[in-house]
Amino acid sequence: MKLSIQEVEHIASLARLELTAQEKEQYSGQLSAILDYVDKMATVDTTGVEETSQVTGLINIEREDQIIESGIADELVSVAPQNGDGFVKIPKIFENK
Repeated sequence: MKLSIQEVEHIASLARLELTAQEKEQYSGQLSAILDYVDKMATVDTTGVEETSQVTGLINIEREDQIIESGIADELVSVAPQNGDGFVKIPKIFENK
């Protein structure tokens, strides 16, 4: 399937890319080759082939999150330039309207 320069320009505009005339010609050939390969793969008989997303059989091993108190939170808040009620105070950066 040969892509035209106009089709490459359309794809480039969708991707917000600015291409030179040389790049348009180059990408036209490259994208056409990719689409030809996809067409070729579509002709392969996959009857009886089970769908898979990965082939190693590995699964995620997850653990529950654990909160471990460091014991220095109050000390860290106390050395902040502005603090109160156990929190560090910072200047506002957004205004409510």
